[in-house]
Amino acid sequence: MAKRDMIIMHWHDIPAAAGLLTRVPVQVNTDLATQRGPLAAWAYPLVGLKIALAQMLVGLVMMWFGITPQITAGLMLATSVILTGAMHEDGLADSADGLWGGWDKAKRLAIMKDSHTGAYGVLAIVLSMIIRWAAITAILQTGHWIAAIIATAMLSRAAMVALMTGLPNARDAGLSQSVGRPKPITAWLAIGTATLGSAIAVGLTASSLLIVAAVTTSLWAGVAHRKIGGQTGDILGASQQLTEIALLITLSAVLSPL
Repeated sequence: MAKRDMIIMHWHDIPAAAGLLTRVPVQVNTDLATQRGPLAAWAYPLVGLKIALAQMLVGLVMMWFGITPQITAGLMLATSVILTGAMHEDGLADSADGLWGGWDKAKRLAIMKDSHTGAYGVLAIVLSMIIRWAAITAILQTGHWIAAIIATAMLSRAAMVALMTGLPNARDAGLSQSVGRPKPITAWLAIGTATLGSAIAVGLTASSLLIVAAVTTSLWAGVAHRKIGGQTGDILGASQQLTEIALLITLSAVLSPL
């Protein structure tokens, strides 16, 4: 094993993670990214930070022009969807269709792999967008919305790494299987990075957010393990969405309006 493969953190992990989790053109050393594999997962929260900064820029511009919080929230959500290629939303839809549309593991995995979206999937995406839009609208009317967006984006991506580490792959092929399972040290680095970023952003509230993220991820992990015996790329994408929803709801409740 090459020495660089044993390094737990490498600067190239950041563009590699961005290339995997977003549709933003980035220059990636493919050979190194392949060699590093799941070791790069610690950088997922940093990709979340970049997405949050883009949302922040859109929010600031819209508010400067006097655009209402409702419209601004919608445009911020659209920014996230565009940057990620709706990857996580797609994972949520496929997970909802498969986990609740099939009667056994094989059927559930087959449904999740199908490119068509069923009623469960459509409803999952619609509800996700509505709840996040409403929560962001409420948060925009506080003096801490930038910090809230940053903390949410980072912690929800760390949840994906925790799930990748904690659950085995449910199938022998697919995106999650090709990336590989991170080691516990990688998961802890991702959680630590997200927690540090959140603490800088929202202060002591970060501890409450960490608990919310942990509970949400654990519950979702339990559902995935019971229904398909592990995780897939769709399950990971859904975990990001569900954790983001839970965090935004929490922040909309605890942050004081202006």
